[in-house]
Amino acid sequence: MARPQAHPHIQEFALIRSLEGQFARHAPGLVQGIGDDAAVIETSAQAWWYFTTDLLAEGIHFDMKSATSESIGYRAAMANLSDIAAMGAVPRYLLISLAIPRTLKRSHIYKLYRGLMKACRLYDVALIGGDTSASKAGLFLSITLVGTTSGRRALFRRGAKAGDDIYVSGTLGDSLAGLKLLMSRTTSYSLVRRKTKFSRSHRQFLVRRHSHPTARVAEGQWLNDGQLASAAIDLSDGLSGDLRHLCEESRVGAEIELDTIPISPACRAYARAIGVSPIRFALTGGEDYELLFTASPHNCETIEQQAQTRGYRITRIGTIRPQRFGIQMRSDGRTQPMPATSYEHFR
Repeated sequence: MARPQAHPHIQEFALIRSLEGQFARHAPGLVQGIGDDAAVIETSAQAWWYFTTDLLAEGIHFDMKSATSESIGYRAAMANLSDIAAMGAVPRYLLISLAIPRTLKRSHIYKLYRGLMKACRLYDVALIGGDTSASKAGLFLSITLVGTTSGRRALFRRGAKAGDDIYVSGTLGDSLAGLKLLMSRTTSYSLVRRKTKFSRSHRQFLVRRHSHPTARVAEGQWLNDGQLASAAIDLSDGLSGDLRHLCEESRVGAEIELDTIPISPACRAYARAIGVSPIRFALTGGEDYELLFTASPHNCETIEQQAQTRGYRITRIGTIRPQRFGIQMRSDGRTQPMPATSYEHFR
C-alpha cells in the first residue's frame, strides 16, 4: 500500500501535542484525556469508563485491492479493542460512522459490518450506534469503543521507572510481513515455488496475522487486575515508535536486547527468503496489536509463572533506563540508538 507524500506543513505527533496544549481542558470526572491509548472518565460508581476512537481512510490505512471488506472491518474493530486492552479494561460498546463512496457496493458494506461484529463478538461488545455519509474520496471509517473497569485502576503509558523490566506479548513483525505478501502475490508464490524454506503455511500464518489480528484483551485485564505492570501501550505503530511514546510519557529511557525480541518462525523464514533482517519487521512493523508493558523486577517471577499458567506468551526484551540514557538497542555486545522507523502520518 502506497504511503502518502510528506505534508509540507504538518508533523503528526507535533500536531497532536499542539492541539492538546490549545484545546484540552480539565473536566469533572476526567482521569485521563489526550495522550494515552484511551480516555478515562470517573463516574459516581466505583468504576472508570474508557473511550477510544480511530479514523481509518482508504489508501492510508487499507487498500481495497489487497484487503477484503470483511478483513477491513475486522481489523478496524481490533485496532480499537487493542487500545482498550492496553488500558487493562473490559470493552463494552462500539459506535461506527462510515463515509461511503459511490463505487462501493451494498454487499461490501454488509461484509465490512460482518467483519466488525465477528471481532466484537469475541469480547461480547455491543454495537450501539453510529452514522453514515456519502464520500467523494474513498471509504472512511470512524470507530469509537467504550470500555470499563470495575475498580479505579488502569494501565497508563506513564508509570515506568528506571530499573523496570520491559515485556511484549506474542510475536512482532508478523503483520507487516503479511501486508507485504498481500501486496506482492507473485513474489510470495514464487518464493514457495522456488522451494525456499518459506512455505505456504508460513504465508497463510502471516497473512492471517495481518488480516485477522488479535487484541490482547485478557492479558491487559490480567496485568491491570493484578497490579503487575507499571506502564503499558499497544503495538500499533511498531516497536520503535510505541516504545518511544511510552518512554516520553514516563520520562524515561530504555535499553532493548534485540536478540530477545520474539519473532515467529514464519516471519523469520520470510525475512530470510527476501534477504532482510527479521528485526527490521519487528521494529518498523505496526498493527501487530501486541502489548508492550513494563513491570518492577519484583514482579518478574509472578508475571512469568502466571503467564505460563494462563497460556499467555510474554517475553522480557529489555530494561527501562533513566531518561538521559535515551532509547538504545543492544546486540552482540554493542549498543546503539534505536532509530525512529515506525509509521507516522504526514511524514
